Amino acid sequence: MHQVAVFIDGGYLDHTILSQFQGQKVNYYALSKAVVDSTGSGKDILRIYYYHCLPYQSSPPTTEESQRFSQMQRFFRALQRTARIEVKQGRIAFRGVDAKGEPIFEQKRIDLLLGLDLALLAVKKIITQAFVIAGDSDLIPAITAAKAEGVTIYLVHGSSCHDDLLDEADERIPITTSLINSALRMI
Repeated sequence: MHQVAVFIDGGYLDHTILSQFQGQKVNYYALSKAVVDSTGSGKDILRIYYYHCLPYQSSPPTTEESQRFSQMQRFFRALQRTARIEVKQGRIAFRGVDAKGEPIFEQKRIDLLLGLDLALLAVKKIITQAFVIAGDSDLIPAITAAKAEGVTIYLVHGSSCHDDLLDEADERIPITTSLINSALRMI
C-alpha cells in the first residue's frame, strides 16, 4: 500500500486563498483529501503536516495583536486535534517597514521544518508519495532528496509559485475553485 503525506505551508495557502479565492474558509483535512483524491488512485493519508507561525505581537501587544494571536492559537489547537493532522510552528520575524510605512514580517523555520519532515519520511521509506502545498524554492533540496528515495512529489500550487519549484515536482496540481469549493468550512 502506498503511504501518502500532505505538507501544507500555511502562510502560502493563506495567501493563495486570500488572493485567489476571496479568503474562503477551508477545512484543511477536506482540502488534503480532495487533493489526494484528485489523482484518482484512492490512497489513504498517513498524516497531514501543517506549518505556520503565530502572528507578530509588539511589546506590549496592542489589543488587536493580542486578539489575532489568541485566535490563531485556538485555530492551531483545533487543527492539532483533527485526526491525522500535526501542526508545526515556526516563528514570525519583524523585518522593519517598507517604503509605504507598512511593517514587513517574515516566516522563519517553516521551510526547514517542512523539508526535514519530507526528507525524513522519504529516507525512512514511510511514504511513497508527498503532496506539497507550497510555492517557495527553498524546498527544492528536500524535494530532490525525497525524489532520490523514490517518493513521487505532487506540488499543489496557486498562481504564485516559484518556477524552479514547478520544474522540480513530478506532478503539478493547481489550486482551483472546484478544489477550494470541495473543502469549504460551513462555519
